[in-house]
Amino acid sequence: MPELPEVETVRRGLEPAMEGARFAKVEVRRSDLRWPLPKDFVGRLEGKTVAGLGRRAKYLLADLSSGDVLIMHLGMSGSFRVFRDHGNGAVGRYYRERSKSVAHDHVVFHMSSGAIVTFNDPRRFGSMKIVARDKLDTEPLLKGLGPEPLGNAFDAAMLAKACKGKKTSLKAALLDQRIIAGLGNIYVCEALHRALLSPKRQASTIAARTGEPNERAERLVAGIKTVLNAAIKDGGSSLRDHRRTDGDLGMFQHHFRVYDRDGQPCRTPGCRSTVKRIVQNGRSTFYCPICQK
Repeated sequence: MPELPEVETVRRGLEPAMEGARFAKVEVRRSDLRWPLPKDFVGRLEGKTVAGLGRRAKYLLADLSSGDVLIMHLGMSGSFRVFRDHGNGAVGRYYRERSKSVAHDHVVFHMSSGAIVTFNDPRRFGSMKIVARDKLDTEPLLKGLGPEPLGNAFDAAMLAKACKGKKTSLKAALLDQRIIAGLGNIYVCEALHRALLSPKRQASTIAARTGEPNERAERLVAGIKTVLNAAIKDGGSSLRDHRRTDGDLGMFQHHFRVYDRDGQPCRTPGCRSTVKRIVQNGRSTFYCPICQK
């Protein structure tokens, strides 16, 4: 499942093609994605302008001139590609020659910018939904989400308060989208390693009894922000399905410290241990049993 850096990479790729542009034509080639598209999907998009293209957690949000918001999720294997209409040139630096394999091109946006934005999803776990802008606060997909980890409001005090009294593991707490929005298995493992904190540690141990943050919380927040910013800079991580909008792979997988490195040397300077894999709540966890305490 794409995590925050992958979705943010896609948003930045779509922005020059979609933001400020009008939906000149919308093609729905298959309407049964994760759930059926709205019956009025085409009518609510065609002729409308994308006033802004944002992201909330793992969702892309296209703010429309009509007062609606198009909510898009990549699912397990979804990806967007940006092409120039009739092949006449590139859309910014996100152009790539169109693939001849179009069997899974389910939704196609023809933008007034001259861009063709294609949503391809072999497994059809992706989704698109249109909601009124004034209903976003009560939208079930979004209303329970925690703070954005790269937002100015997210700090050690906020994280410690959210973890106060929690007996669950620290890793499980970080994967809880109600505590932090957008984090997934890869970046939780990587952030915990940077913070030198064990994924098995009880979540409440990053807070004092009063809920005030301790030094562990400070390290963890710094680790989260560092790994997310680094991953976004590298275009995200491509392990199976993730592609940027230009069709290229993300590169952050080449900089993993622990994720998917079971049995390999720990990359903490001075540590001579090896990375270990365990299973927590049905998910693989990669960590160093020596330097992560």
